Amino acid sequence: MEPVVHLRAAVSLLGRFPALAGVDLDVARGETVVLQGPNGAGKTTLLRLCAGLAALASGTAVVLGHDLGRDRTAVRRHVGLLGHQTHLYDELTVADNVTFWARAVRADADDARRAMARLGLDGRLADVAVGRLSAGQRRRTALAVLVARRPELWLLDEPHAGLDQDGRDLLDGLIRDATAAGATVVMASHELDRVRGLAPRVVHVAGGTVTDDRPAAGPGPEAAPADPALGVTGAP
Repeated sequence: MEPVVHLRAAVSLLGRFPALAGVDLDVARGETVVLQGPNGAGKTTLLRLCAGLAALASGTAVVLGHDLGRDRTAVRRHVGLLGHQTHLYDELTVADNVTFWARAVRADADDARRAMARLGLDGRLADVAVGRLSAGQRRRTALAVLVARRPELWLLDEPHAGLDQDGRDLLDGLIRDATAAGATVVMASHELDRVRGLAPRVVHVAGGTVTDDRPAAGPGPEAAPADPALGVTGAP
């Protein structure tokens, strides 16, 4: 079976600097992989490359069957990137933001409503402008956008940042639900103790290259069971 992510000698530049300096990586469908490495190692650029947002300067990058060297826009509706920036519209309400981004990939209103309910954003919060939300509520709104889009590939950059304990546990359940439904997850995280129960494979990145790739060492902490009612699917 063709891997969801296939990178060979992949180079991506920030200006003239090679943020990725020749990455080799394959990720199979349904896998959850955690990227580890120091700040500036290239983890965020790797996620952005897979999302079709960072340009491929040389090498090979095929994501969900799309050759990013030829066209990096076609893959965008099939992936969901949760980065440090939420890309939400402050003047729009929570409901308007989630609905807008869901419609961008032709998801329907029910997807948006279910996502907001799962993230605790229904009721009063649905009608609050994003600019008035706390940092944690904004993060939940960004997660609701990702869930409503039902991406085949989840790309998460420090996804637990800004969430309280309930939000972190909820995110863990979302990730489990997504992979159980056939989606693939690649996340960058410094919190190995937190994510090793979610990701059986750890890929170490340093200097813009993959320096190690191995199973996670030992099980993580006991996690809450995933909610099968979420209905996350691996394709829109």
